[in-house]
Amino acid sequence: MSSVRAFESRIIPSTFSTSGVGKTVTSHALVHYPERPLCTPPLTSTALANNAPYGCRSRRIASLRCFSALTPELKTTLDKVVTSHKVVLFMKGTKEFPQCGFSNTVVQILNSLNVPFETFNILENELLRQGLKEYSSWPTFPQLYIEGEFFGGCDITVDAYKNGQLQEVLEKAMCS
Repeated sequence: MSSVRAFESRIIPSTFSTSGVGKTVTSHALVHYPERPLCTPPLTSTALANNAPYGCRSRRIASLRCFSALTPELKTTLDKVVTSHKVVLFMKGTKEFPQCGFSNTVVQILNSLNVPFETFNILENELLRQGLKEYSSWPTFPQLYIEGEFFGGCDITVDAYKNGQLQEVLEKAMCS
């Protein structure tokens, strides 16, 4: 088994051309350079016979035993990102070019409220995408953070917008 090494994390700008439009858009991306595999090699019949971990004692050979995608380094990076901006949206695509209807809905709501917000494209990094699911305990995207706290996904944001709660929370955040 390979030794466990740390992840190096940093935020970098990335650019891409939107198809058919010829416009260059700059977005933020969290880039992680993994040096540790996320999964261990398959368990063998011998390991299963010799008191393999609970839940793996059947005669079947387990294909992989996976580790958490939320490393301490990624958690620290995410903590810094969500606290360094008042409003952060982790989404599929960018605010200029959303690549998901749910992400587009949240972007449209925030734009209609004239709120400055940062976006991070989770499609650019699978480790970021999986780690965020654990970080927020929320399995889907987009994920909206206001003043360092997870606010919710698309449905929660839409409901809060309709009942006025989102406007109140954002107004309070902008004034602090």
